[in-house]
Amino acid sequence: MADLTRCEWSGEDPLYLAYHDEEWGVPLHDDRRIFESLILDGFQAGLSWLTILRKRENFRAAFDGFDIEKIARYRAAKQARLMADASIVRNRAKIEAATTNARAFLTIREEFGDFDSYIWGFTGGRTITNRWRRMADMPAETEESQAMSKDLKARGFRFVGPTICYAFMQAAGMVNDHLIDCFRHEQV
Repeated sequence: MADLTRCEWSGEDPLYLAYHDEEWGVPLHDDRRIFESLILDGFQAGLSWLTILRKRENFRAAFDGFDIEKIARYRAAKQARLMADASIVRNRAKIEAATTNARAFLTIREEFGDFDSYIWGFTGGRTITNRWRRMADMPAETEESQAMSKDLKARGFRFVGPTICYAFMQAAGMVNDHLIDCFRHEQV
Protein backbone atom coordinates (compact mmCIF):
# COMPACT_ATOMS: atom_id res chain seq x y z
CA MET A 1 0.00 0.00 0.00
CA ALA A 2 3.06 2.23 0.00
CA ASP A 3 2.46 3.24 -3.63
CA LEU A 4 -1.00 4.67 -2.92
CA THR A 5 -1.59 8.41 -2.98
CA ARG A 6 -2.51 9.66 0.49
CA CYS A 7 -3.23 12.94 2.22
CA GLU A 8 -0.06 14.95 2.77
CA TRP A 9 -0.31 14.79 6.57
CA SER A 10 -0.13 10.99 6.80
CA GLY A 11 3.66 10.99 6.49
CA GLU A 12 5.73 7.82 6.84
CA ASP A 13 5.06 6.64 10.39
CA PRO A 14 3.29 3.23 10.26
CA LEU A 15 0.90 4.22 13.07
CA TYR A 16 -0.06 7.41 11.26
CA LEU A 17 -0.47 5.57 7.96
CA ALA A 18 -2.74 2.97 9.55
CA TYR A 19 -4.80 5.71 11.21
CA HIS A 20 -5.16 7.54 7.90
CA ASP A 21 -5.95 4.40 5.91
CA GLU A 22 -8.36 2.73 8.34
CA GLU A 23 -9.91 5.30 10.69
CA TRP A 24 -9.68 8.98 9.76
CA GLY A 25 -12.85 10.13 8.10
CA VAL A 26 -14.81 6.92 8.66
CA PRO A 27 -18.22 7.89 10.10
CA LEU A 28 -18.52 7.14 13.83
CA HIS A 29 -21.95 6.41 15.27
CA ASP A 30 -21.06 4.55 18.47
CA ASP A 31 -21.36 6.82 21.52
CA ARG A 32 -18.30 5.39 23.29
CA ARG A 33 -16.11 5.81 20.22
CA ILE A 34 -17.47 9.30 19.63
CA PHE A 35 -16.68 10.19 23.24
CA GLU A 36 -13.16 8.78 22.96
CA SER A 37 -12.51 10.74 19.78
CA LEU A 38 -13.82 13.99 21.26
CA ILE A 39 -11.77 13.57 24.45
CA LEU A 40 -8.57 12.65 22.60
CA ASP A 41 -9.00 15.63 20.27
CA GLY A 42 -9.14 17.80 23.39
CA PHE A 43 -5.98 16.20 24.75
CA GLN A 44 -4.29 16.85 21.40
CA ALA A 45 -4.63 20.63 21.75
CA GLY A 46 -1.11 22.05 21.51
CA LEU A 47 0.40 18.67 20.62
CA SER A 48 0.74 16.59 17.48
CA TRP A 49 -1.90 13.97 16.71
CA LEU A 50 0.89 11.42 16.38
CA THR A 51 1.75 12.01 20.06
CA ILE A 52 -1.84 11.15 20.99
CA LEU A 53 -1.95 8.13 18.68
CA ARG A 54 1.21 6.75 20.30
CA LYS A 55 -0.43 7.08 23.72
CA ARG A 56 -3.96 6.08 22.71
CA GLU A 57 -3.81 2.56 24.20
CA ASN A 58 -2.44 4.06 27.41
CA PHE A 59 -5.31 6.55 27.45
CA ARG A 60 -7.78 3.70 26.97
CA ALA A 61 -6.31 1.81 29.91
CA ALA A 62 -6.04 4.89 32.15
CA PHE A 63 -9.57 6.10 31.31
CA ASP A 64 -11.34 2.76 31.85
CA GLY A 65 -11.81 2.06 28.14
CA PHE A 66 -13.50 5.46 27.82
CA ASP A 67 -16.49 4.17 29.77
CA ILE A 68 -18.51 7.37 29.90
CA GLU A 69 -20.44 6.50 33.07
CA LYS A 70 -17.24 5.62 34.97
CA ILE A 71 -15.45 8.76 33.86
CA ALA A 72 -18.44 10.88 34.89
CA ARG A 73 -17.94 9.54 38.43
CA TYR A 74 -14.21 10.33 38.64
CA ARG A 75 -13.27 12.28 41.73
CA ALA A 76 -10.10 14.06 42.82
CA ALA A 77 -8.29 10.84 43.82
CA LYS A 78 -8.72 9.27 40.37
CA GLN A 79 -7.74 12.52 38.69
CA ALA A 80 -4.59 12.62 40.86
CA ARG A 81 -3.72 9.08 39.73
CA LEU A 82 -4.15 10.17 36.13
CA MET A 83 -1.88 13.17 36.74
CA ALA A 84 0.77 10.74 38.02
CA ASP A 85 0.47 8.47 34.97
CA ALA A 86 3.45 9.24 32.71
CA SER A 87 2.01 7.07 29.94
CA ILE A 88 -0.65 9.68 29.06
CA VAL A 89 -0.66 13.45 28.59
CA ARG A 90 -0.56 14.84 32.12
CA ASN A 91 -2.46 18.09 31.94
CA ARG A 92 -4.67 18.82 34.91
CA ALA A 93 -7.16 20.98 32.99
CA LYS A 94 -7.58 18.35 30.26
CA ILE A 95 -7.96 15.51 32.78
CA GLU A 96 -10.57 17.46 34.73
CA ALA A 97 -12.31 18.35 31.45
CA ALA A 98 -12.65 14.65 30.60
CA THR A 99 -14.78 14.18 33.72
CA THR A 100 -16.78 17.35 33.12
CA ASN A 101 -17.31 16.37 29.49
CA ALA A 102 -18.45 12.86 30.44
CA ARG A 103 -21.12 14.34 32.70
CA ALA A 104 -22.27 16.75 29.98
CA PHE A 105 -22.20 13.90 27.44
CA LEU A 106 -24.57 11.86 29.61
CA THR A 107 -26.93 14.83 29.97
CA ILE A 108 -27.06 15.24 26.19
CA ARG A 109 -27.63 11.52 25.77
CA GLU A 110 -30.60 11.71 28.14
CA GLU A 111 -32.06 14.60 26.16
CA PHE A 112 -31.52 13.18 22.66
CA GLY A 113 -31.64 9.43 23.30
CA ASP A 114 -28.02 9.11 22.23
CA PHE A 115 -25.12 11.46 21.68
CA ASP A 116 -24.82 10.32 18.07
CA SER A 117 -28.14 11.94 17.10
CA TYR A 118 -27.14 15.19 18.76
CA ILE A 119 -23.64 15.51 17.34
CA TRP A 120 -24.53 14.48 13.79
CA GLY A 121 -27.26 17.13 13.84
CA PHE A 122 -24.54 19.70 13.16
CA THR A 123 -24.10 18.25 9.66
CA GLY A 124 -27.74 17.41 9.06
CA GLY A 125 -27.09 13.74 9.82
CA ARG A 126 -24.78 13.29 6.84
CA THR A 127 -21.11 13.48 5.91
CA ILE A 128 -20.08 16.73 4.26
CA THR A 129 -17.78 15.77 1.40
CA ASN A 130 -15.18 18.38 0.54
CA ARG A 131 -12.98 18.39 -2.54
CA TRP A 132 -9.68 19.84 -1.36
CA ARG A 133 -6.66 19.58 -3.65
CA ARG A 134 -4.11 20.70 -1.05
CA MET A 135 -3.92 20.77 2.73
CA ALA A 136 -3.47 24.54 2.48
CA ASP A 137 -7.02 24.77 1.06
CA MET A 138 -8.55 23.07 4.10
CA PRO A 139 -10.02 25.36 6.79
CA ALA A 140 -9.13 25.06 10.47
CA GLU A 141 -12.79 25.61 11.37
CA THR A 142 -16.15 25.99 9.66
CA GLU A 143 -19.59 27.38 10.46
CA GLU A 144 -20.61 23.87 11.56
CA SER A 145 -17.63 23.46 13.90
CA GLN A 146 -18.25 26.94 15.30
CA ALA A 147 -21.89 26.06 15.99
CA MET A 148 -20.87 22.73 17.53
CA SER A 149 -18.28 24.41 19.75
CA LYS A 150 -20.71 27.08 20.91
CA ASP A 151 -23.42 24.55 21.76
CA LEU A 152 -21.06 22.09 23.47
CA LYS A 153 -19.60 24.90 25.60
CA ALA A 154 -23.10 26.09 26.52
CA ARG A 155 -23.81 22.54 27.69
CA GLY A 156 -20.71 22.50 29.92
CA PHE A 157 -18.04 20.93 27.70
CA ARG A 158 -14.43 22.11 27.84
CA PHE A 159 -11.59 21.85 25.31
CA VAL A 160 -14.08 22.01 22.45
CA GLY A 161 -13.09 25.15 20.57
CA PRO A 162 -14.07 25.40 16.90
CA THR A 163 -10.69 24.08 15.69
CA ILE A 164 -10.86 21.06 18.01
CA CYS A 165 -14.46 20.48 16.90
CA TYR A 166 -13.41 20.58 13.25
CA ALA A 167 -10.59 18.09 13.89
CA PHE A 168 -13.15 15.88 15.62
CA MET A 169 -15.55 16.23 12.69
CA GLN A 170 -12.79 15.17 10.30
CA ALA A 171 -11.79 12.19 12.43
CA ALA A 172 -15.39 11.09 13.06
CA GLY A 173 -16.32 11.22 9.39
CA MET A 174 -18.72 14.11 9.77
CA VAL A 175 -16.68 15.74 7.02
CA ASN A 176 -14.67 13.93 4.38
CA ASP A 177 -11.49 15.97 4.13
CA HIS A 178 -9.35 13.38 2.39
CA LEU A 179 -7.71 15.22 -0.48
CA ILE A 180 -9.33 14.44 -3.82
CA ASP A 181 -6.27 12.55 -5.08
CA CYS A 182 -6.07 10.46 -1.87
CA PHE A 183 -7.19 6.86 -2.36
CA ARG A 184 -9.48 7.18 0.68
CA HIS A 185 -11.48 10.15 -0.63
CA GLU A 186 -13.91 8.06 -2.64
CA GLN A 187 -13.90 5.19 -0.14
CA VAL A 188 -15.23 7.19 2.80
